[in-house]
Amino acid sequence: MPELPEVETTMRGMAPMLRGETIIRAEARRANLRIEIPTDFADRLTGNVCERLTRRSKYILLHFTDGLVMILHLGMSGKISLYNKASDSLPEPGKHDHLIWETAGGLMMFNDPRRFGLVTFTSEAELPEHKLIRHLGPEPLSNQFHEARLAAALQGKRSPVKTILLDQRTVSGIGNIYACEILWRAAIHPKTLARDIRAEQAADIVTHTRDVLCEAIEAGGSTLKDYAKVDGELGYFQHQFKVYGRAGESCLKPNCGDDIERIVQSGRSSFYCPCCQPAPE
Repeated sequence: MPELPEVETTMRGMAPMLRGETIIRAEARRANLRIEIPTDFADRLTGNVCERLTRRSKYILLHFTDGLVMILHLGMSGKISLYNKASDSLPEPGKHDHLIWETAGGLMMFNDPRRFGLVTFTSEAELPEHKLIRHLGPEPLSNQFHEARLAAALQGKRSPVKTILLDQRTVSGIGNIYACEILWRAAIHPKTLARDIRAEQAADIVTHTRDVLCEAIEAGGSTLKDYAKVDGELGYFQHQFKVYGRAGESCLKPNCGDDIERIVQSGRSSFYCPCCQPAPE
C-alpha cells in the first residue's frame, strides 16, 4: 500500500493540473470503491475551483473555493494518471478507471483494479473532526513530531516499537517499508518493546524518520507492484532500500557484512540486521 512518500509524490504531481483550475467535468464510473462514492460526485465538482491540494497522512486532500474538501485514498492498487490536452492524446477510460476529473488543460483518471481506494467529501470546517482524519497523529515531517512527543507515546507500552511506529495515532503516514528502513538506521531491533526505548533512541528515530521519508520523496517513492507516479514513471527509492526485501543479503553498514534477516510481526515482514540491530534481552 502506498505510504507517505508515494502519496506526497502523487499529490505534488496532481497539483499543477488542478491548483487554481475549474473542474469542467467530473464522473464516477461506479457506485463504490472501498466505501460508497458520493452520489453527488459530479454535481459537487463540476464548475468548482480547486484552490489547493494538501496531504494528511496517506490521504490526498483537494480543497475547493466553496469550502468543499475531497478526501482521496489510493488504497493498495490505486493510481492517478494525468493527460495534458496540449501534448497528450486523451484515452478512453479503461475497465478500472473509476473516477475522472477534467480541467481546461487536462484529464485526470483514478485507476484502482482492487478497489481498496476511496473518495469522499467533507467541508473545510469539518475536516479536522472527520472520522478518517481526527485520530491521526502528527505529520512526521512537521514540528509536531519530535523526541519528547515520541518518547511520551512509547512510554509504558509493551508493544514492539515497530508496531507503535505503524500506529497512525502515534505518527501518521509511516508504513511497513519505511518503518524497517528507519529502525535499521537507528540500530534498533524491530522487536524492542516501546517502553524500553531510551530517550536518545527516540531522538534517533525522529531524525532517521525525516531523513528516510525526505529521501524517498526525492526519489519519487517506492515501486514494488502497482505504484507509479502520475506521469507513469516508476518510483526509484526501492533501489535505495538498505534492509526491506533484502533477506539473506549482506548488511550495507560499514564493517558489518552480516546477513539481513526477516521475521513476521502482526502479519507483516520485518527486515533487520542481527548484528547492527541486536535482539532485546
